[in-house]
Amino acid sequence: MNPTDEQAAAVDAFRTGDHLVLQAGAGTGKTTTLTLLARTTQRRGRYLAYNRAIAQDASVRFPSTVTCKTAHALAYAAVGHRYTRRLGAPRRPAWQTGQALGITKAIRIGERDLPQRTLSNATLRTVARFCHTADPAITRHHVPRLRGLEDRDLHTQLAAHIVPFARKAWADLQKPDDGAVRFDHDHYLKIWALTQPRIDTGFLLLDEAQDTNPVVEQIFLAQRGHAQLVMVGDSAQAIYDWRGAKDVMTAFDGTQLALSQSFRFGPHLADEANRWLTLADAPIRLTGTDAVRTELGPVNRPDAVLCRTNVGAMVQVMELLTAGYRVALVGGGDSLRALALAARDLKDGRRTTHPELVLFTTWGDLQDYAAHDPAGRDLQPLVDLVDTHGADAILAAVAQLAPENQAEVTVSTAHRAKGREWARVKIADDFTPPPDSDQQDDTGCALPGPIDDGEARLAYVAVTRTRQRLDKGGLSWIDDHPERDPTR
Repeated sequence: MNPTDEQAAAVDAFRTGDHLVLQAGAGTGKTTTLTLLARTTQRRGRYLAYNRAIAQDASVRFPSTVTCKTAHALAYAAVGHRYTRRLGAPRRPAWQTGQALGITKAIRIGERDLPQRTLSNATLRTVARFCHTADPAITRHHVPRLRGLEDRDLHTQLAAHIVPFARKAWADLQKPDDGAVRFDHDHYLKIWALTQPRIDTGFLLLDEAQDTNPVVEQIFLAQRGHAQLVMVGDSAQAIYDWRGAKDVMTAFDGTQLALSQSFRFGPHLADEANRWLTLADAPIRLTGTDAVRTELGPVNRPDAVLCRTNVGAMVQVMELLTAGYRVALVGGGDSLRALALAARDLKDGRRTTHPELVLFTTWGDLQDYAAHDPAGRDLQPLVDLVDTHGADAILAAVAQLAPENQAEVTVSTAHRAKGREWARVKIADDFTPPPDSDQQDDTGCALPGPIDDGEARLAYVAVTRTRQRLDKGGLSWIDDHPERDPTR
């Protein structure tokens, strides 16, 4: 194919040797552009992929002068191989690990009782969160915030109890041969990052830069003195900040260029995407391809239904199975199964270790929280679903899920749909509008509140997964929102 003017500009900038940031919108051919860059030089380079599947696909497309790996693969070759014995260790319940670390009794914080199992889970999650950061040591801000303990003072009390055990767990993970804590791949990546590694290469390409964990950002930026750095991604698709990911693109010191011509969809869909890009204050706007006819309107037989949450995905799976469709779920049914099992435990009078429901002692406690606490409104669909159908019916539905290549409809959260595309897409109804503000219109009715940047980015990801037809469904509220035409 002949490169577009934007792709040609990227090639010219790369040839100068300057560090480069490439904002690549949805469907704009970023991998094709990166291979164009790599083929303009005889220097050896490295491509850092977001996951193994992307790295394997890229290794076929890039010239032999470019090594395509994940950050984990580089870390394993450097230090991870020393921990092979621990990586193969059998799984063990978190409470057993906690007991080995000295977590042997429950504590009470505020009005919540935290059993040993909950404290053990929180300790291991603290270590996991630390491994995603560039921080040199575990501190209280790595301790997760638990539902029911959102108050700052209560979280401070929790952190004071958890941090010593988390530091003990991290010390345990430094032992190559044996230890109490189960060793996983993020652990050796963090251990490698703390050594301040040097990657010997002429240039380094970082893909999906908008979702880079700070630990990978730290490794990447440290190569600036001896390698040409090129980061590519889409700042408007930075939707993983809740798990520690960070958009490192907008503040990066380098030549800023963009790929705005989308080959996935036509002008009408590009207009819809640009609405959300403007609301998200994104640094890019898209142009659709005239030859691609993408329509907006009702979709009766979608290829994919995209949801805001796992609970929303559970609702869609149940409805589609009841209607007689063969249904697949992107990522599999493990997350839904875990939620259903946690709900069943609470219904049966048992506490659960599920991180979303861990502090609720009874099903009634969860019902009250979902109905009356603003922080719990996203759990209301789960409560309604379990109260209507029962947890066992949800588990039976999950067991009926089909592989994607055998399904009539694929259900996905918008997060898991990133990087994917389908012909006909419907947006599920759990993309709710923002809460009303304190202001009122001339008739005394409350005005809708402002649209959160993060929600606008997630909506942008959702609407740009389609090629032929999009049913805005749960995002149709934007047409009546005061900010519905942000370009004016």
